Order: sequence, then structure tokens, then C-alpha cells
Amino acid sequence: MTGTIHNRDQFLDVIAGRLGRDRNTAGVERPKWKYTPQNEVLKDATQEELVEVLKEQCTKIHTTFLKTNLNQLSTTIDTVVGQLGGGPIVTWKDNRFKPFGLTTLFDKWKVENVDVHVWDNQTGKDNIHFADKANVGITISDITLAESGTAVLFSNKDRGRTVSFLPSTSIILIPKSSIVPRMTQAARIIRENTNKGEHLASCINFITGPSNSADIEMNLVVGVHGPVKATYIVIEDI
Repeated sequence: MTGTIHNRDQFLDVIAGRLGRDRNTAGVERPKWKYTPQNEVLKDATQEELVEVLKEQCTKIHTTFLKTNLNQLSTTIDTVVGQLGGGPIVTWKDNRFKPFGLTTLFDKWKVENVDVHVWDNQTGKDNIHFADKANVGITISDITLAESGTAVLFSNKDRGRTVSFLPSTSIILIPKSSIVPRMTQAARIIRENTNKGEHLASCINFITGPSNSADIEMNLVVGVHGPVKATYIVIEDI
């Protein structure tokens, strides 16, 4: 499924006119650059080496890094949530949770009277209100950039973007298979998926640890306008 571009031809005609020429409408080829340094960074790194790069970067972006396997994932998340102060918890409605064994964990929390809210597109803004009051938000990274420690989250009707930035703390699950060297590969993946006709998320968030700002007198303050703490949990899925 692809989107619809409105008024593209008229817009491009105006640009060409301002440049004093007619618009080229045929024979235009994507340029082939002689040098592509963006492809050289970590290009020969193994998946395990990318995990180590991500781990090192997490120390620089004030993010807790943990690594686990599918068998221990639920226990790891349960422990982290306890360390972060417990619920309320808000999370996506995501098909990946079941093979990860997390639906059982959510049921366990509910039995323990932990307030857990799974995003429900039928309830509209009630989801946002809950996310605003939540202590922990749990999401899954679709693509992860080792170089910068960035989690890429694709939003949709069941994956509200507020889950990652309104709660006080954030847990982002990082499938090991999702880790790529840097932004170059992420952009390529998104373009390839779009060219194959896959639906492009209306909102793609690139999240690098907890929110921070150094706008005031160049002093870094972490946790300014979003989660004050972030935890990445890398899952051995390959």
C-alpha cells in the first residue's frame, strides 16, 4: 500500500521555473556517487559486534543496557519494572508479545493488581490519558541503530506513539535481529519496504535514550520532556 502525493507536478514545475528551466520528466536516474562513506561505518561488523557497539553507546546516552534470551525475557522485564517502581504500565497491542511470552506476564501483573493498559484504538484519547499517568511504557524497536543507540519505532493504530514518551520511564525491547550499524541502513530498509508496497507508518520515532537537553547554559539535563529513565533489553532472537 502506498500513499497519495497531491499537487506534486505543480510543485515541481514551480521549483523548475524558479531555477529558470523546464522540469525534467524523463531519463532521470538516481546518481551513483563515487564515494559512499556512509556505507563504510561498521559494514563488516557481526551481529554480536553490533550488540557491543550498542552497549557501549548506551553508557553515553544515559540508558540502562540489558541482554537476555526469550526464556528469561519475562523475568527480566518483571525485575526491571520492579526496579523502576512498578505500575501503572502502558504498552502496545503487538502480535510480537505472544511469541515473546509477554502476554502471560501481563496476566500475571493483573492478578497482582498491577495496573496494566494495552493500547486499544477503539478507546481513542483514553489511551493517551493513561499513558500520561503511567510509570512505565513498554515498546519494541523495529530497527535499532548501534552507532547512536537509537531505537526506531513504527507507530500504527495499535502502537500509539505516546507509549514511548509520556510515561515516567521507558523500556524498549531490542530484538538482536533488529540491530543495524547506523541511520544509513535504517533509511534503506524503510525505502525497500515502501518499494515492496508495505504500508509506511504515519509516524516513525527515532529514540535515543531518555529525553535530554543542553539548551540552558550548555548544561546537560536528562529527563526534560519525556521519560527520565530508559532501559534497552536486547533479546537473543537469532
